[in-house]
Amino acid sequence: MKRISILAAAFSFFAFGIAGTGHAAEAIEGNWKTASGETAEIGKCGGAFCVTLKTGKHAGRQIGKLSPKGSDYTGEITDPEADKTYSGSGSVSGNSLMMKGCVMKILCKSQTWTRL
Repeated sequence: MKRISILAAAFSFFAFGIAGTGHAAEAIEGNWKTASGETAEIGKCGGAFCVTLKTGKHAGRQIGKLSPKGSDYTGEITDPEADKTYSGSGSVSGNSLMMKGCVMKILCKSQTWTRL
């Protein structure tokens, strides 16, 4: 369940953004409390943003990489418990980050992270 939460969180970052409207995405950089209570840091890495766990069993592990796309972010996220990578997206609204992770774009899970 914890891995699903982390995965879903990472994938649903931007599930509720306004795609394709030309609006810039809200800043995703910073520290976030995941749905499972761990802390994740999102920071620039090349032309994208890397998601790295800072606390918990998998502290120090990079679990995602997202690129800005309109008002959202899209990319990949890894479930550290199962060591499986999925397509994902996310959107920032104030101090909330909606993460969505999907398998074959059909089976999706979502969760909200809170900015620290």
